[in-house]
Amino acid sequence: MIDHVYISVTDVDTASALYLTALGPLGWKEVGYYRASSGPDNVPDLFGIGDAAYLSTGVGSSIWLRQRNAGETGLYLGIRCDSNDAVDAAYAAAIRAGGIDEGRPAERTYFAPGYYAANVADTDGNRLEFAHKAQLQPRR
Repeated sequence: MIDHVYISVTDVDTASALYLTALGPLGWKEVGYYRASSGPDNVPDLFGIGDAAYLSTGVGSSIWLRQRNAGETGLYLGIRCDSNDAVDAAYAAAIRAGGIDEGRPAERTYFAPGYYAANVADTDGNRLEFAHKAQLQPRR
């Protein structure tokens, strides 16, 4: 399942107005801002929009708008994994297939408790994050 997407835009305010208006009829709403100052240097300021499931339980889909840097292209796609082992396996497979390490599997508690993830890039600059959110897993 797609967990989240980062979209790099030239103007976050203009883009957020468009996305909120376009996705509003589908139940998507503003999540709020993630400030870069609360995490590591490589995580930018983000403006979040989430679907109804994300807004109520955190187990849904979200879009995060970020300010585009000069010359930047590419996509950032977060893939939800069922376990930390699945994160490890997807990361290892991506690296074996020629992916470029952008963050080995580890806890990312600056996002949330129980957030475990790994990051890879392809040779075109597109990025994948494999993420397991232990605290948000549905009860069975």
